[in-house]
Amino acid sequence: MEYKELSFEKIQTYPASIRQNLVRIDTLAMPGETPHETFDSPEFDELADRILEARANGRPVIWSQGAHVIKNSLSMYLIALMKGGIITHIAGNGACSIHDFELAYLGGTSENVPTAIEDGSFGMWEETGRWMNEALQEGAERGWGYGESLARYVDAHPERFPHKDQCVFYQAYRCGVTATYHIALGTDIIHQHPIVDFAAIGKTSGVDFHRMCASVAELDGGVYMNFGSSVLGPEVFLKALSISRNLGYPTYHITTANFDLVDLGDYTKKIGYDDPNYYYRPRKNIVNRPVSKGGVGWHFVADHKASIPSLYDKLREKGWNA
Repeated sequence: MEYKELSFEKIQTYPASIRQNLVRIDTLAMPGETPHETFDSPEFDELADRILEARANGRPVIWSQGAHVIKNSLSMYLIALMKGGIITHIAGNGACSIHDFELAYLGGTSENVPTAIEDGSFGMWEETGRWMNEALQEGAERGWGYGESLARYVDAHPERFPHKDQCVFYQAYRCGVTATYHIALGTDIIHQHPIVDFAAIGKTSGVDFHRMCASVAELDGGVYMNFGSSVLGPEVFLKALSISRNLGYPTYHITTANFDLVDLGDYTKKIGYDDPNYYYRPRKNIVNRPVSKGGVGWHFVADHKASIPSLYDKLREKGWNA
């Protein structure tokens, strides 16, 4: 059988400077300054205690997220939590890295998709696609991870990134915090660029998965939190946890927490295949299965704009110095 493949060679790209952005660097929420809705519960209070206990004992706090954490203008909270020694590993999908990268060089991100998809211009931004692919191709050659490759690229081209102080993956690099990105090929706008090299993307993201496994292997006594990633985050975590236990690492005394808008009701009770919530991956892969032999898992229903600032405030109230 002869398979057909579509060449990307003649794809037309556009300068990002002509784009209208829905999220801007000048509207980022500032920890301790920007007003926000408050989220709280007894379990949320206990989560904060467990985070502080984990860090006091030198145990990891792994933060996994979907792209809407960045799109909700919360980057500075992540940076503060990393600089303050709370987050020891930050993980995301490809879109997380793209929005973060665009804020760093362009000062804005999040285009208007409904209109851009009509003429095939959606995602065809020259600087985003070229620079990120260049970074990943160099990283693949040098054996770097995906997050590391992007951070080193920013470091090597500071003139292109006037907002690198607000860039999560770059500040993670500067703080010595591992930042990993777990990529599904064909899901990100940089996969549309004429110079895309999927082998380089796969190689660098593969390095990041090894690094994620290394962090999860040390998770006993630590905390894993997931903010809004409904597929990649839960799947990557479950596989990393299985690998760590297969290799004999004692990862049973753990705390897990999932934050999302999906109301699961009583998420601790067993449900059958006829219940749509059965197929919601964070319920199984984060909240329930990982703590079946010890530890505790929670599901919190809250908007990121409330939960993340409230967590920051809660940690401060309990004595953490940002």
